[in-house]
Amino acid sequence: MIVATAGHIDHGKTLLVKTLTGVDTDRLPEEKARGISIDLGFAYWPLASGAVIGFVDVPGHERFIRNMLAGVCGIDFALLVAAADDGIMPQTVEHLHILDLLDIRRGIAVITKVDRVPPERVQTVAAEVAALLAATRLAGIPVLPVSAVTGAGIEELRRALVAAAEAQAGRATEGQYFRLAIDRAFTVAGSGTVVTGTVFNGEVSPGDRLVVSPKGTAVRVRGIQMRGLAAERARAGQRCALNLTGADLETVARGDWVLAEAIHAPTQRIEARVAVLAAEREALEHWTPLHVHLATADVTARISIPKGDAIAPGASGTAQLVLDKPVGALHGDRFILRDQSARRTLGGGVVIDPFAPAARRSAPARKAELAALASGSPEAALAGLLEMSDRGVDLARFERIFNLKPGRAGELYSEAGIAVVGKDSRVGIARAQREGLRERIAAAVGDFHRAQPQAAGMEMEALRAQLAPQLPAEAFHSLARELADERKLEIRGTAVRLPGHDATSNPEDERMWQAVLPALQAGGVAPPTVAELALKLGLKEPVLKDFLHRKSRTGQVLRVTPERFYPRATLAALAATAHALARKSASGTFTAAQYRDATGIGRGLAIEILEHLDTLAITQRVGDARKMRKDFAAVLGPAAPVSAAARTPATDSARQNQNTTSHRRGPR
Repeated sequence: MIVATAGHIDHGKTLLVKTLTGVDTDRLPEEKARGISIDLGFAYWPLASGAVIGFVDVPGHERFIRNMLAGVCGIDFALLVAAADDGIMPQTVEHLHILDLLDIRRGIAVITKVDRVPPERVQTVAAEVAALLAATRLAGIPVLPVSAVTGAGIEELRRALVAAAEAQAGRATEGQYFRLAIDRAFTVAGSGTVVTGTVFNGEVSPGDRLVVSPKGTAVRVRGIQMRGLAAERARAGQRCALNLTGADLETVARGDWVLAEAIHAPTQRIEARVAVLAAEREALEHWTPLHVHLATADVTARISIPKGDAIAPGASGTAQLVLDKPVGALHGDRFILRDQSARRTLGGGVVIDPFAPAARRSAPARKAELAALASGSPEAALAGLLEMSDRGVDLARFERIFNLKPGRAGELYSEAGIAVVGKDSRVGIARAQREGLRERIAAAVGDFHRAQPQAAGMEMEALRAQLAPQLPAEAFHSLARELADERKLEIRGTAVRLPGHDATSNPEDERMWQAVLPALQAGGVAPPTVAELALKLGLKEPVLKDFLHRKSRTGQVLRVTPERFYPRATLAALAATAHALARKSASGTFTAAQYRDATGIGRGLAIEILEHLDTLAITQRVGDARKMRKDFAAVLGPAAPVSAAARTPATDSARQNQNTTSHRRGPR
């Protein structure tokens, strides 16, 4: 059990911890000289049962609230300390507000220095403290009078702490990735960099590879200590020290996390439920600058309230925290808000969506998504997301928001009756929805064959647009592949057909195809536009365009731009060039400029080809670069040898025009 002290300066918090543990937590020379706590102090009390109570002693001076906030994150239990002679003071109140905003529900109120005042004064202060607690989550906790000087009440306090520790339920460690909030970082001669903090989630062992977040520094755990002793494992709810390799004091500090790479996802925009203290004189208005204290981090930010509204004192509402620098945050993390000068606590709240979008905040779908996420548990949130979204649930995002490992996530999906669709971009949909969509896919392809018997198959994207335009392409294609694996469907490149379907064709179309295909192939990597092709072949442009659209539905050509159709094998060759560029790159990515140079195509057309490969899920844009997602041959079939020499003067001119008219598009 981790216990934090709280209360005004010089009310005896440090002496109380020393009396309970024998450890003086004031370790800094300045603290010794001034007789006050400035930074966090730590002590441990091993119990006969094998349990351990860890104490975090926080400074009480108003100037050091920032340090106090770093100490109370992740605690289980509070010791709210008030001196019998002074009674309730400003930081008694402010510290209690902070504990309440952090949702601390277990604790003991301790009235110290009872040896200095008469019993009547002790009773008065105890009653005042109980009344102060009544409006918080700590209402009804024991109020115990003690004296660290005479020992009065200390044994009763010890018994109460032991009972609380033995009743403490262990935090869940399975099914979540490791996360520790760093409150100290220092070097030890012969060992290197050491960080200490509270384990929020999961567990860690020597040899584990982790990331310092938000910086992204990769580290390895060289060793673990708990209470000064080497340990083989540290779990959620425990304090520990980690000896790290790969980091130094330039790359790790208080405010950082050490966590599993899977949940390293720095964010600067957090959707949250925000509460303003009732004692505040003014409402918290849209775009107010403030300090956000989340775990051990202190980051300046502005608050964005929907419709430019405000949150009144004593009220709460949904708002976005727009941070000035990245932090690590997950669903359910608590935070404190202080004013711009960091002199007054304004309120606090809880993270709903750590990866909030900047746009469409007022859209009904976004409001429904936030309502689902705010419902609390992953189970409740998942049920709400399934109910509100016809796109299904983005499972990778859901798992990161709630810090779910694959095993725990799989159990959750099974219990909720969810079908997982797709591999790279996994989407969760209700099983009934999945089965119904599979049936509709097969039926729609059959209808297409009856309506267009001459077509070899129906384009996959046309099928998705007809049946489930809201479903991500990767998820829809995955369902089609399932049907193909069961021999209920056949996939030929980007087209689908029923098994045994034999396309019929008319002689006129065959004659036109015999003329059109060689002309398209002759254009090489930049086939002629519809207008150029019609002029060359002596055909009417509307007739040719209608013919090419029919051929695109069969998958024999692909419409890459509104006026340019590519033979399948030619586009496969262009996809092969992208594949080769990605393989040569150490990062597995390539830029549009590199692709333009490798193909010899003008920049504008090169970008449109890459965007078409994106829609086919062959490539995927990553910032200003792209990576390969799928085997291009599995989508497009074999590539035809295409050389720059195949281009004609006419298509070179068209390519130059395409480049000129597209130069304003920006980096793609």
